[in-house]
Amino acid sequence: MSQVILSAGLREDFDRIFDFLFDYVPDSAALHVEAIIHALDVLASSPLIGRPVAAGQRELIISHGTSGYLALYRFDPTQDTVFVLAVRSQRERDYKRPI
Repeated sequence: MSQVILSAGLREDFDRIFDFLFDYVPDSAALHVEAIIHALDVLASSPLIGRPVAAGQRELIISHGTSGYLALYRFDPTQDTVFVLAVRSQRERDYKRPI
């Protein structure tokens, strides 16, 4: 099992996602964010599951109801560690923070 480390900047991503969802589905906004976090657990057992993107990074596609999210991460096989760098909605054009 690989270790999964969430970057400090993910809080900003989760806050942005929560704020957006709260405007439309206030009763379930927190559940959406929890589902995204729970979906990251798969990286511990399958760190190469995400599609490859630039600079040795990968993206995990996370489906949740009618929504979808992308988690940008990097796997370091020498440390057997996954570093989750950012999360965004599939509808967002790009990641909002510099990675």
